[in-house]
Amino acid sequence: MSPPAQPYTLELTSPAVLRLESLLRDSIALRVLNIPEPPCREPINQAAARLAILFSGGLDCTVLARLVHDILPLHEPVDLLNVAFENPRIHKANRGTGEQDHDLYGECPDRVTGRASWAELRTVCPGRDWKFVAINVPFLETTEHREQVIALMHPHNTEMDLSIAYALYFAARGQGYLLPSSPVLEKVLYTTSARVLLSGLGADELFAGYQRHATAFNRNSFKGLLDELDLDIGRLGKRNLGRDDRVISHWGREARYPYLDENLLTWALAAPVHEKCGFGDVLVPGVEASESIEPGKKVLRCLAWKLGMQRAAKEKKRAIQFGARTAKMETGKTKGTQLLSPRER
Repeated sequence: MSPPAQPYTLELTSPAVLRLESLLRDSIALRVLNIPEPPCREPINQAAARLAILFSGGLDCTVLARLVHDILPLHEPVDLLNVAFENPRIHKANRGTGEQDHDLYGECPDRVTGRASWAELRTVCPGRDWKFVAINVPFLETTEHREQVIALMHPHNTEMDLSIAYALYFAARGQGYLLPSSPVLEKVLYTTSARVLLSGLGADELFAGYQRHATAFNRNSFKGLLDELDLDIGRLGKRNLGRDDRVISHWGREARYPYLDENLLTWALAAPVHEKCGFGDVLVPGVEASESIEPGKKVLRCLAWKLGMQRAAKEKKRAIQFGARTAKMETGKTKGTQLLSPRER
């Protein structure tokens, strides 16, 4: 993962972009083809989804959805599981502005980006039944499940772990409303029948998608960035995978991680860092893709742009706990690294 010896710019036709596309297609095909039918079939006039995607509308999951469309037969529906929480702290702040008609769930950042990416998918990939499952979680329901979620994520025991686990727990439950594709239609109660869920976990760690990667580069150039990436990859299993698997599998569903495919990982870990992200890139004047997408995960952003998902390619990184609003539900002074109190454990 050495730094470039001379100026380098990732473009849509760069070999790294094409290689990532090939590896990711193979990875997704391995994980979505030949999924058994759900144990409980829907009424005969409705096709039951075998596959769902944990879908915030961000770059990582939207690229997965876009490639799934090319791989799955067109008659197969795909459920997009999008979770939003009632956050009493934010709700209180909104009430303080004097505005009365706040859509608690519709205004969640992940709901906004989710709907935008859903619309882009329907435009770029017509003919597919993309079912947008809006999972709205009231604060009371969150607190009712707190003990269960804490038990599932054990031995992880920080506020950040809990806020991430909440989002995955309720998303994996898969109960919500089907958003209508037309304003004249009504929302319909829905529970996903999918037993396999795709997750975008791993893209940030492989392709430098976190803000701390930009900070490391700004502080210590490529050496700082490489050190941070090595740290993230080394702790991914301990920090994320066990917790996420336990929380998701509670509902009898299996998470699959296309970005963590062995062949894709082998390539990404061996590739020079400048073939994965755009820190230090020389921008190409007049080339929209070069000028309008940020450097974090640039190889993946270029792939999204190449696949027609230009809105998703420009989407900024946002942590799940802030996008779904599970972070700092009761007080804004809580830090993510703070340990849960003994009462909560």
